[in-house]
This record gives sequence, C-alpha cells and structure tokens, in this order.
Amino acid sequence: MRRIRLLTIGLTILCFWVDRPVIAEDRPNVLFLAVDDLNDWIGCYGGHPQAKTPNMDRLAERSVKFTNAHCQAPICNPSRISLLTGVLPSSSGIYYLGPRLRQCEQTKNATTLVQHFANHGYQTLGAGKIFHVEGNGEFQTYAGNFGGFGPRPQVGLNCTHMNPLWDWGPFPDRIDQMPDQKLAEWTVQQLKTRHDQPFFLACGFYRPHVPLYAPQEWFDQFPLEQIQLPDHRSNDLNDVPTYGHDLSWSAVAPRHQWMLEHDQWKKAVQAYLACTAFVDAQVGKILDALEQSDYAENTIVILWTDHGFHLGTKQRWGKRSLWEVSTKVPLLVSAPGMSQGVSCDEPVGLIDLFPTLIDLCDLRQVTGLEGHSLGPQLSNPEAVRAWPAITTFGQHNHAIRTKHFRFITYADGTKELYDHRDDPHEFKNLANDTHYAHVIREHEAWLPQINQPLAPGSHNADARPGSAADIDGMPHFPAGPRPALWPAETDNP
Repeated sequence: MRRIRLLTIGLTILCFWVDRPVIAEDRPNVLFLAVDDLNDWIGCYGGHPQAKTPNMDRLAERSVKFTNAHCQAPICNPSRISLLTGVLPSSSGIYYLGPRLRQCEQTKNATTLVQHFANHGYQTLGAGKIFHVEGNGEFQTYAGNFGGFGPRPQVGLNCTHMNPLWDWGPFPDRIDQMPDQKLAEWTVQQLKTRHDQPFFLACGFYRPHVPLYAPQEWFDQFPLEQIQLPDHRSNDLNDVPTYGHDLSWSAVAPRHQWMLEHDQWKKAVQAYLACTAFVDAQVGKILDALEQSDYAENTIVILWTDHGFHLGTKQRWGKRSLWEVSTKVPLLVSAPGMSQGVSCDEPVGLIDLFPTLIDLCDLRQVTGLEGHSLGPQLSNPEAVRAWPAITTFGQHNHAIRTKHFRFITYADGTKELYDHRDDPHEFKNLANDTHYAHVIREHEAWLPQINQPLAPGSHNADARPGSAADIDGMPHFPAGPRPALWPAETDNP
C-alpha cells in the first residue's frame, strides 16, 4: 500500500497540464546559454586565479550573479532533465545517464521548459547541447550539434590508454574546426534575423567537457610552468565515509595517482582553463551580437552549466560527487528591469529556472514544478530564500546546501557535514561532532520525502562495476582493497 501511495504522489508531482497556445504579445525574449561541465573557474567567481573570462565577467556586470547555485544531479542527463522539467531526480527516478526524458514513464508526457514557451506563442530555436542526448524535437527549430565533442586526433595527445574522451592538449589547428565556434556563429545569425514572435533561443556549448581540446592560441594564454593547482590536501578523504569514496569513483576518469605519476595534473588544469577561455570568447560573440541587435533591451540572458567539475580536488577527476566542487554551478541571470552587477549568496538550484522564467515572461503556471522562482532575488539579491539547494546522485544519496552548510547523507546512513564559513574547501567533515547534531537535524528535515526507484532503462556507464554507484541491484561495494591506480586494460570501456 505504501508503495502505491508513493507512486501516486510521484505521478501527481509529474502531472503537468497541457498548455493551450496563447498570444505572446510583447513579452521578453530569452537567450539561454549552457556551458557543459563548467565549474566556478570564471573570473567573476574567483574559482581559479588564472581564469580568463572577460565576456562572462561583463555579462555578470549586467546580471545577478548567484554565488551559491547548485545542480540537482552531478551528472549531465539527470541535471538537464531536472532543469528542463522542473522536477527533482528523486521524484522522476532519473538519477544517471539513462533513461532519456521521453523513455521514462514519469516524464514521457512532461511539458518541458522549451515546450512551455512554444505553447505561449514563442518561437523556440536551439542548437548544441541543451538536453543531454535527445531534445531536437523539443524545439520548433533545432540546428544540430555541429560536431559535438569533435574533432579528435587519430591518436590521443596525453592519455592514449583511457576512454577517448579523457584527453587534453592543443587541437585542432584552426578555430573554424571547433563545433562551439559554429554554434556561436549560428546563434549570432539568429540575433541578426528579424523575428515576428518573441523567441526562446538556446545555445549549448560543449567545452570545457572532455576531451579538453582547443587551438594552440588558447593554450598559449596559460604557460604550463605558471599553472597554479587548485587548493587540495593529500589526506582530504580520510574523514569521508567509504560510501562517499565509492560513489564518486568513475570508471572512465583517470585515477589521481596516475595523474601525479605521469605529470598530467598541470597539463589538465591548463587545458581546462584554455577550453574555458575559448568558450568565453564564443559567449562574447553572442553578447556582441545581442547588444548590436534590435533585441538588446528586451531580452533575458541566462548563462548556466549542468554541474561542476573536479580537477584533482578530493583526489577526483570529473563530476559525479555530492561535494561542493561537483554541485556548484555558475548562474548569471540578466533581465530587463532587474538588479544588475550584484551577487546573491542565497542557496538556489537550476530547478528554480523554470518557475523564474514563467514569472519573468508572464507565462501560465505549470503544476508540479518543484523549484521556486528567483524573482525576489532578482529584485533584491539580499532577499532570504526559504529553501535549500538539493542535489541527488543515485537513490537515497542527497546533499543539502544551505547558506552556510553542506550536509550529505548516503544510502547506507553515513553522513558528511561542512561549515563553509570556516571551511570553503570542505576539508573537515563535522558529521561526527556532537556540537553540530542540531545542524544535522535541521538539514535532515529538508531531505526529499519521495525517493523514486530507478526508472526502467537506468544505466550509469561511468560507474565502476560493483561500486556503490553501480545500479545493477542494490548499492554495494567492490571486494578487496581500493586500488591506487585504475587498471585501464580491464576497467575502462
């Protein structure tokens, strides 16, 4: 009976009413810019002292910069589905790289953010990576991915034995070979085109997702001998529960020890900075085109990413964790008539963008959205939020981020707690400190009450077989000691 009741609740949450087309009238346009796997290594966020992102920085000068924004899942597919449907992963059962949006019973009939705009008289145009894999049909006009993560050299530049995505270095020779360059050109062309309807224009960049390739000129901006490594401690994982260790393992990412022994850490950091600078230049082309267009005064601009990214912090590479580096996302919102050049430190989630755009564009409300509009914070960045940001990675694994604390609970009952006022890098786990018992209780009250079972078709291709993140059955751990190096010949696909 309890299972039936929970299923009923879950279905109720996801029952979106079908919109009837309405006249868009004089509503604002929306420019929706997504950057794949971008952490806070942006100048205006201060995540890395050598970051060069003048264009994102100038967008921040006309935006509300959310400094405590978080994804709802630290991996591409569930994060993007959550944003674009307004539903938490724990309510949909989509926790991993599969299933796709329309393959899941809970979301197959969901009205997405893109559809909602189309149903209200907007012209919806998209290109690149907005949805994880599918999504072409969600837009009235979808221009394609222009080559996606390509092009790639015939032989890896630095990591020839790993998954082909995990490589970095200067490539290709010409900037016009880069898909993100083509995406920017297409978006610029849309801004030069006369539109008789308000538009929802989405551009999804692929860098700095691996492989970390960009032309040489972008690497030249970051001399290897001058590269600074992120803040880290060699014993950082000593107070992390075994489940936390195991959940964050990735079968395709390199082991941190391998990166050290093969002198790749600085090279990878250099490549990430180079790719981010390259994408920033593409963002700049789009911002220039908008400023020179007829739409400059009546367009909402949102820049977001699907999750953060570890580059050696907590001895991890990639996303796939419930720690700050993996869940924190840059989020810039520029809207006519709203605050500009200010920061908001309240906890917010990507899931809040759907109701926010409904408010800003005066669209009909959608039932079942689990986020909350950022309208109050766009008007007054100091307005207090009543909700934390919630990130989920697998059933019953959650992070609760409030203004000052991060609380993590795993499916086996183990916990982590970090006080960001004194420990912004999350070096000291306070979960076993009795002085913080009341803080843990307060955060536990925010844990999702619904934890849907994994949706049929779920798969987690990045997980180590037999790990806590392996979804073949109940979470379990590998037998024997955890290896310092990952045997590429047996474990990497």
